[in-house]
Amino acid sequence: VNNPIPSNLKSEAKKAAKILREFTEITSRNGPDKIIPPHVIAKAKGLAVLSVIKAGFLVTARGGSGIVLARLPNGTWSAPSAIGIAGLGGGFEIGIEVSDLVIILNHERAVEAFAKGGNLTLGGNLTVAIGPLGRNLEGDVALRSSAAVYTYCKSRGLFAGVSLEGTCLIERKETNRKFYGQDIRASAILLGDVPFPAQADDLYEILASFTEVYENEEQKNNPGKSIREQKRVCARFICSDYFGVFVTAFYYHLRVLYLRTYDPVEVTALYSFEGQQPGDLTFKAGDKITVTTKTNSQFDWWEGRIGGQTGIFPANYVAIS
Repeated sequence: VNNPIPSNLKSEAKKAAKILREFTEITSRNGPDKIIPPHVIAKAKGLAVLSVIKAGFLVTARGGSGIVLARLPNGTWSAPSAIGIAGLGGGFEIGIEVSDLVIILNHERAVEAFAKGGNLTLGGNLTVAIGPLGRNLEGDVALRSSAAVYTYCKSRGLFAGVSLEGTCLIERKETNRKFYGQDIRASAILLGDVPFPAQADDLYEILASFTEVYENEEQKNNPGKSIREQKRVCARFICSDYFGVFVTAFYYHLRVLYLRTYDPVEVTALYSFEGQQPGDLTFKAGDKITVTTKTNSQFDWWEGRIGGQTGIFPANYVAIS
């Protein structure tokens, strides 16, 4: 868990990159159903990344620090603005807990509310929901929730539910002034009035891997069609272009869609993967897998076979031999 004590913006950006990577990358500890789905970040209008400490004795108090960024009209991300978080809650809780928090701003009004006022109170006019994890179908998520804000919280390395109703994100003006060398409001930073700093390159790299790669592949695989046009929902199943799966009303049946067929390639499993849905390919670390269908990205699902078994698997569980 990262340090919730407020620090300079360079350190906050470095911390944010580390947290975001822990929340989004498939590892031996984070299975494919325990990450923030790429499309959630790809479609976000803004996001905040923070470390938070919560202390309770009859009444709980929450405080911490981090950064917020906004999506610019050209699709890139703004420079980071330093923020703090503060809130009070009820309930009989005793003790201290430190956790990491990613807040996804799904709508422009959520970003505008923060940019205009410098502060943003969650709840009220901005609905808050716990964000979807893993391979939740994109269409299904859109049907189930229209929340302006998604929240993701990790405590002791595990995802945990968290209620942020009434919690306030606060602009740290002095931290921004020291970093950018001028008096500048969060609104100007989030509107793109300053270029993104080189000190935050690691943060933009991880964001790009889940936004630009996603969007470019959608356009490349479906030229002339918007992502919205690609999605279709019918009474019997929901189709997800990006994850390449469909769900019937009665059972899961996975198949590979929109993938490109190549000459078979052999890869080596870096981690063990236990199939969690029908159609998954189960394997152990060190196994050799023959890839039969793949995309250009290892942030995707490929199809392969081991012996007489064929199925799909997370591509960044393997290394090309």
